[in-house]
Amino acid sequence: MAIEFTKYHGLGNDFILIDNRSSLAPCLTTDQAVKLCDRHVGIGADGVIFALPGQDGTDYTMRIFNSDGSEPEMCGNGIRCLARFIADLEGIADSRAYRIHTLAGVITPKLEADGLVTVDMGEPRLLAAEIPTTLAAADQQVINQSLEVAGHTWQVTCVSMGNPHCITFVDDAAAIPLATIGPQFEHHPVFPKRINTEFIQVVRSDYLKMRVWERGVGATLACGTGACASLVAAVLMGRSDRRATVELPGGPLTIDWSEADNRLYMTGPAERVFAGV
Repeated sequence: MAIEFTKYHGLGNDFILIDNRSSLAPCLTTDQAVKLCDRHVGIGADGVIFALPGQDGTDYTMRIFNSDGSEPEMCGNGIRCLARFIADLEGIADSRAYRIHTLAGVITPKLEADGLVTVDMGEPRLLAAEIPTTLAAADQQVINQSLEVAGHTWQVTCVSMGNPHCITFVDDAAAIPLATIGPQFEHHPVFPKRINTEFIQVVRSDYLKMRVWERGVGATLACGTGACASLVAAVLMGRSDRRATVELPGGPLTIDWSEADNRLYMTGPAERVFAGV
């Protein structure tokens, strides 16, 4: 069976997008997705995203398989790419918002007139049971908690953006050996569903540098939910304004944690790379 696809990226976090509007089930298995994501013998991507019919009054449903075949609840850069993909499918050139059903709830990306995409990422979840993690009691927050990883004691803060994040602040994010330390965070027993890990360098209260080890993918050039979670952690630690630029290896995202409604708004690019069959 021939399947058409289009590849998009958000700050280098790249995805294979598939028009799956004819069925509520993804047209590929996880094993097939893994093969397509292979950068040597496949298309190459951090994940495969399926645009499925909407559910419960939403416009569309998003499913995503990571490059290792696991399925995350949500992906911030991915949903920006999905919004751009849908607009291209529909032939929409104007500003437009979509209500997208995800495993993390309903997420609303909006295409802006300047070509960027702003996503209402919802409210952060801070209780240990919501991450989930056993670093604290289920009804307690995990803020500046000690965690032993790779023979070192890290001070970590945990935030869920529908998917789990562990944030730690470092003097030099570029110096972190992600390939060595990232997997040890991801598979640490205190995180029963594994964890995304962000290493944050505070340059100014409105400017953070971030590197990320993504659960099920590894080191990536950008992570939208991670940027949101990191801003929340920085605010909770008194190290950041509620609106800041988060600089990732692939480029900057603007993150705004609104005091008015407690929701996070992420603004960044989503760009088409190429299409194929």
